[in-house]
Amino acid sequence: MAASTIIAEVAYATPEQQILLTVTVPQGSTALEVIEGSGLLEKVPSLQAENLQVGVFSQRLKSPTEYEVKEGDRLEVYRPLLIDPKQARRERAQQKESSVVASRAD
Repeated sequence: MAASTIIAEVAYATPEQQILLTVTVPQGSTALEVIEGSGLLEKVPSLQAENLQVGVFSQRLKSPTEYEVKEGDRLEVYRPLLIDPKQARRERAQQKESSVVASRAD
């Protein structure tokens, strides 16, 4: 008897492109196995399997090597943050404060 299969999606996006791959995998596959089998790592060489941040429908997975993918799951591969969100907010606030002070000086 053949092993049953499931269909899942693998998604990755940058500001320049969006990739959405539909894959058929054996039931019991882990998130990492599905991502590796999708060909995404070959399409985006900057991604490394051991450093991936992955979620399913916006819910981050603690361990992509342990999560068993279910029929219809959308695995989302997240890009690394370039700057800490708190630091980015501080910088925006400082820029806004600087422009307000400069406009009052005029």
